[in-house]
Amino acid sequence: MLDGWLDDGIVVGGVAVVDPRFASEHMPHAGHSGVEAYTSTAELPDQFEPEVVVFAIKPQQMAETVPLFARFAHMETVFLSIAAGTPIGLFEQKLGADAAIVRAMPNMPAAIRLGISIACANAEVTSGQLDTCTALLKAVGEVHVIHDEGLLDTVTAVSGSGPAYLFLLIECLAEVAEMMGLPGELAARLALVTVAGSGQLAITSDLPPAQLRHDVTSPAGTTEAALKVLMADDGLQALLRRAVKAATERSRELAS
Repeated sequence: MLDGWLDDGIVVGGVAVVDPRFASEHMPHAGHSGVEAYTSTAELPDQFEPEVVVFAIKPQQMAETVPLFARFAHMETVFLSIAAGTPIGLFEQKLGADAAIVRAMPNMPAAIRLGISIACANAEVTSGQLDTCTALLKAVGEVHVIHDEGLLDTVTAVSGSGPAYLFLLIECLAEVAEMMGLPGELAARLALVTVAGSGQLAITSDLPPAQLRHDVTSPAGTTEAALKVLMADDGLQALLRRAVKAATERSRELAS
């Protein structure tokens, strides 16, 4: 995300990166104009007043990390979290009920600026603060704002975890292609480009995915034979329902 912000020049006034895993001189982006690296909040200057604090850490680290930034809660700072399963209520508990919190769920394609993020804000967030947070998220992909935080558990299960489902599909396609006789390298490439190209076609086409599926399916042909298996009662749709339900329930467990 920081790469996107720096490339787009949307960060005004500089960025402070706090990460205890790195010595300052080895911090990613250390030395970049406008980026200062710190290993703890104790190193931040006393006069430091951030416009936005972004929590980009594992959910399990939130309870101990968030209170370290509580001193900024009364400086018109907005706190943006991109951690899965961490509810706005936890931040309000650790930072104060009047803290401005935006909770967002981006996904892995943000690494190549093709992600999608869904954001939800608490009542303390001003329209200007929400605009700032969405601008930061737009640097790495598409952004949508919702008002029901409970929906973020399903968002996490679909778009947050979704890339893993597609990576698994690529693995499975490549494995079965090789099993059926194709050379391993060709099987892997065939699966990868087929999934990537189909996804891009679905995005750029004016037709819905169901119609695209219909267009590639000849009556009594090879695709129809495969789809009868994939669309059976115990096929792909049933598996995905179970998978997304399991991920949604796990997201709710993390939130509690």
